[in-house]
Amino acid sequence: MLTGKIRNDIDKLWEKFWTGGITNPLTVIEQISYLMFARMLDMQEDMAERKANALHKQGKGGKDFDRLFPNSPEGQLLRWKNFKNLSGKELHKHLKQNVFPYFAKLGKKSDEQDGLGSDGGAIEALGHIGEYMQDADLEIKNESVLVSAVEMVDELPLTQSDVKGDIYEYLLSKLTTAGINGQFRTPRHIIDAMIELVDPQPTESICDPACGTAGFLARTMEYLNHVHSSEAGTFEDEEGNKHFTGDLLEPYRDHINKNMFWGFDFDTTMLRVSSMNMALHGVNGANILYQDSLSKSIKENFPEQEENFFDVILANPPFKGSLDETNTNPDVLGLVKTKKTELLFVAHILRALKLGGRAAVIVPDGVLFGSSKAHQQLRQELIENNQLEGIVSLPSGVFKPYAGVSTAILMFTKGGTTERVWFYDLQADGYSLDDKRNELKGEGSNDLPDAIAKWKQYRALVEKNASIKEIVKAFGDKTQKAFVVDAKDIADNKFDLSINRYKEVVYKEERYDDPKEILKKLKALESEIMADLDELEGML
Repeated sequence: MLTGKIRNDIDKLWEKFWTGGITNPLTVIEQISYLMFARMLDMQEDMAERKANALHKQGKGGKDFDRLFPNSPEGQLLRWKNFKNLSGKELHKHLKQNVFPYFAKLGKKSDEQDGLGSDGGAIEALGHIGEYMQDADLEIKNESVLVSAVEMVDELPLTQSDVKGDIYEYLLSKLTTAGINGQFRTPRHIIDAMIELVDPQPTESICDPACGTAGFLARTMEYLNHVHSSEAGTFEDEEGNKHFTGDLLEPYRDHINKNMFWGFDFDTTMLRVSSMNMALHGVNGANILYQDSLSKSIKENFPEQEENFFDVILANPPFKGSLDETNTNPDVLGLVKTKKTELLFVAHILRALKLGGRAAVIVPDGVLFGSSKAHQQLRQELIENNQLEGIVSLPSGVFKPYAGVSTAILMFTKGGTTERVWFYDLQADGYSLDDKRNELKGEGSNDLPDAIAKWKQYRALVEKNASIKEIVKAFGDKTQKAFVVDAKDIADNKFDLSINRYKEVVYKEERYDDPKEILKKLKALESEIMADLDELEGML
């Protein structure tokens, strides 16, 4: 959680951008991202330099190391520490003409032409980040805003990996309040709940097929840090916030950096933002890739990842609009013949999971009870040829102020067959369900912790092969928020997965007075009124 001075500094800088004429929140985030990125590259070079010098002093090697910047006067001027104090006009010209164009070389194999030659192994390692930095351009035209931005970024505590992740998350949260072109982020507390429900492990591969800002992937990294921190790797800052270093993740670090995280999107701006988000969460080699996950081109571009590849998929795919069938992956259409993106994404996720892989996906309620052939076909596929584990029905205000649509979280495992489905009727998510979405406190204001606890209780029963009797004893009461429904009952209801179909509502009997008694009371009241009116008339 980001609080105090850093938060205030970011708010002030945000205001400066707005008053300086940059009003698109995504542009503001992009421009701050570039500056943070420039500083982080310099920090990385600085660390490599110190390490090489220390080894040289100990007689364990020369001073050579894999460089990000050419060891020439012009090359060294590309480093943050060497240009940050330039005057406004010089700074603007230098960033525009030299520093930002240099970003385009990141991720490529170095050569003599870029001034690095065989010393440039470090820029090649930046992989996908460099790919999306090729279009980076300085759009801050106001020199005083640029100087303020450089000064603020210079003061940010980017050496602390968890804090820099928080800083970026805070910047991204501005997208929620501002809204852009109909795009909006999944609320972070909903993402966190979904991650906890699925419980990803550091050995697994995790994908978001419509990654946007990479919220699911970045928060998964935070979750892993939280879960895999020893007592020594956990500390409190001056403001009492807990920080988790993820020190127990070291044996898995190479996998985490290179192979664990996969995000696909076809918005290059979002790809830039999500690459940066992952880098600031300590994952430089995340596979953030340009691809429309539903397009048939995925079979050509990512044939390995398109089918039977991922252990975990977390997603809130776009669920508005329909697609051109001729451009859609034919294998996905083979699962569900439709143009509706929400159905196609669920089908794609089923294909992309490996056998035993699990997913948590946000879908509009229509997926649960839609009566078209495609809707029923998909639900039947989930029940009969896979394990539909659970459905959390979300309140309809979760995506306000941008959408009031009712949604649910589908949780399923690829393969097998479904015996029963666990439902949870989530009435409150800790925030008001109107357009303001104010945080709420007090009893009954947040069902998420209870939903997670009940899910863990249910999964523990399933994993120990508990008898049906035990499961029904714990979750058989359909008047409660959490309950189970037999798969056969669902099949008998045309695979309808709407929670209202199965939840039993307890009606409380209301008692009323006898009509004669009510009339008697009304007459008495009328007599009193008439007496008062007579008294009032006597006073005139």
